[in-house]
Amino acid sequence: MKVVIVLALAGILAALASAGALMLRRRPGPVGREPDRQMARALTVRVAISVALFLFILLGWALGWVRPGGLPVGG
Repeated sequence: MKVVIVLALAGILAALASAGALMLRRRPGPVGREPDRQMARALTVRVAISVALFLFILLGWALGWVRPGGLPVGG
């Protein structure tokens, strides 16, 4: 379970970094429209992975794979 969550978070960060890199090297004007599509695709992938991760965590909670622990209280 933890491995899936870490891999999903790594995928989210990779998609976000990819979109950021595409945004930085975008050229002004109507000529550079392909990087805009690639950036939109990378952001779409990021949102899709985020939603899938959220649903997976909810499923894990419903099946008892994940239990809420809260913060430990020191005494």
